[in-house]
Amino acid sequence: MDAKKVIRLRPVRPCPICKNPYSQAAHPFCSNRCADIDLNRWLSGAYAIPVSDDEEEDGQEMRQE
Repeated sequence: MDAKKVIRLRPVRPCPICKNPYSQAAHPFCSNRCADIDLNRWLSGAYAIPVSDDEEEDGQEMRQE
């Protein structure tokens, strides 16, 4: 099969951790090491959405009404 005729379904993007080219075996990461680093960040809470105090107060006011 000619490589020029192959249409990629996903755009080629670098590894989100180290910016090296990704490998198909560990997609979207370049290695299992980078995949483990990302998993550790998820489990430790590094990827958290910040919540302001105003949003929490609004939720409590609605419940009291």
